[in-house]
Amino acid sequence: MNGYDCMQRDLPDPSAPEDRAQAGSGTPKTAVRLRRFTEADAPLLRQKQYPDAGLEALEEMIRAWNAGTFRGRRFEAYAITADDAVVGSVSLYEHSKSVASVGIEVFADERRKGYGAEGMRRMLALAKERGWRILSDQVRTDNAASIALHEALGFETDGTVYRNAKDRPVLLYLLCL
Repeated sequence: MNGYDCMQRDLPDPSAPEDRAQAGSGTPKTAVRLRRFTEADAPLLRQKQYPDAGLEALEEMIRAWNAGTFRGRRFEAYAITADDAVVGSVSLYEHSKSVASVGIEVFADERRKGYGAEGMRRMLALAKERGWRILSDQVRTDNAASIALHEALGFETDGTVYRNAKDRPVLLYLLCL
């Protein structure tokens, strides 16, 4: 790892509820959990995240997510819930036995409530539990909120701008668990 020191980090139990007392402070006031998507979530995903997708296609996508693999590698996708309502999604995709990428999407009307931070904390704990040592994420250079979130969680970038698959400028963020 070229001398990079992976320090021990205390991460939360990914399945335990997290009750917070301060609203509007970036920490959710309600219990935030991760759970697997179900086919019953397809209409909400269509409304909030995939407006051009048909319900059958979304149900198939959810079944594929729950199968645990994508393109022959481990893959896990979870709904981020606040008081049992789905507010976004987070996923892990295996690149090697010790490296995975993480992705997060908080629905537009649920942003700035702390759900992304708490969902990511829970996913980081889950990734560590699964044995991954390094996480990566591509963050668009124009997404100041996501940049701040990743940096607050301890992710680092060297500042090099890359182009993602959609030809958008992104920064590569890395975190050692």
